[in-house]
Amino acid sequence: MDKEALPRWGWLLVGLFATAMIANLLNFTVLGPAGLGPDFQVVTIITAMSPVLIYVGVWYDEDRQHYWEQPREHIIGDVLFVIVGAALGSALALVAIVGFGLWQILQDIIAMGAGFMLSWGLFWWRNPNLYRYEAE
Repeated sequence: MDKEALPRWGWLLVGLFATAMIANLLNFTVLGPAGLGPDFQVVTIITAMSPVLIYVGVWYDEDRQHYWEQPREHIIGDVLFVIVGAALGSALALVAIVGFGLWQILQDIIAMGAGFMLSWGLFWWRNPNLYRYEAE
């Protein structure tokens, strides 16, 4: 794919839209009929979107291209950490706040924040050198 075909935000928008559509399709066809409540279907969407938020930046930024030189097993492990972190963080946040009577959109935003922060934190924990130059 040609990185220069779209700006970074364009790739991010396309990736987030595609993963949201796939996650909603999964919710509608599989997880909803299986009994996953509507309050918790946002966890699927957050889990699908989380790798896009992290990996579009790693793929697009020239100074982070060395990440792709790591062994395939390490990259697969990172993706699994990101997915599990997003699912766990968003689910725990929802379990903690679902009974408070907050608006659905507010619950979703809190779950997104928790899921994305935990997934990015786990990714950073496994790859601290990827962001080291920004801290200096």
